[in-house]
Amino acid sequence: MEKEVILNRLYLCSENHEQYVDLLEKACLPDITLTTNIEDANVVLADPPRIAPHIEQAQKLIWLQSTFAGCDALLANPKRDYQLTNVRGVFGPLMSEYVFGQLLSVTRHLREYHTQQTEHHWSPIPYGSLQGKQMVILGTGSIGAHVATTAKHFGMKVTGVSRRGAPTEPFDDVVSNADLRHALASADVIVSTLPSTPQTKHLLNAESLSHCHQALLFNVGRGPVLEEQGLLTAIENQHIKHAFLDVFATEPLGSEHPFWAHPAISVTPHISAISFPEQVVTIFKENYLRWREGQPLQHIVDFESGY
Repeated sequence: MEKEVILNRLYLCSENHEQYVDLLEKACLPDITLTTNIEDANVVLADPPRIAPHIEQAQKLIWLQSTFAGCDALLANPKRDYQLTNVRGVFGPLMSEYVFGQLLSVTRHLREYHTQQTEHHWSPIPYGSLQGKQMVILGTGSIGAHVATTAKHFGMKVTGVSRRGAPTEPFDDVVSNADLRHALASADVIVSTLPSTPQTKHLLNAESLSHCHQALLFNVGRGPVLEEQGLLTAIENQHIKHAFLDVFATEPLGSEHPFWAHPAISVTPHISAISFPEQVVTIFKENYLRWREGQPLQHIVDFESGY
């Protein structure tokens, strides 16, 4: 007896709609068709912020593949009667490019040299090497691990901070959140790759940052991890030398926000690691073929833990 063919209906909701349509057509996925009616869809491929206001309409939804790593907008919604998967394994290289691009620009005084060039001025500036410096990375998942690997290529020592503090490659050591303050006390560079959960909210605050000694801080995970007023206090008290912020509690950042004009803060508009549709469709295709065969999905997001 032949296996019954079930036609799956896919609803697409993304700012890159046309590009996804083209890529999905080229992927030639079996037994699936695009629908423009969310109420008919049992599968959704979507940017979480765009689909969240309409998720209640997806009455037949079984599985939603997020185009982002972070699914905050969906996790905040009471509807949880479906499987949610996100994008993983592709953001580590992009995050590393962002962190070390910014870091080297500062440590090698590249901005100052650009100014000197415009002034036709030759004046070498003393600098120190990254070799031997201590980096503390909050979050030991695939993104944090990739940043750690890059740091070790520069000869840095790397401590990871995770909920349980379990030893993880390639970190030199990993401590639990309970030991965060001790880790921050030895940090030259701090990188937060943490998701936004009730447990991570304001983990970096005036008190925890007060243990730092002129550290450079990067927040490339989620905005709520950092208490914004606490950062300003830490900079004022010289615990943080400079902060590089790509994510914020409210986005876009308000035009009157004090971060814009602060000389010790660099603001970028959530661009450290974007979702490239080609990579997302590759992940979606593999997951869809697994799902179609009744195999477990990859990169499942737990609604309770938030990741």
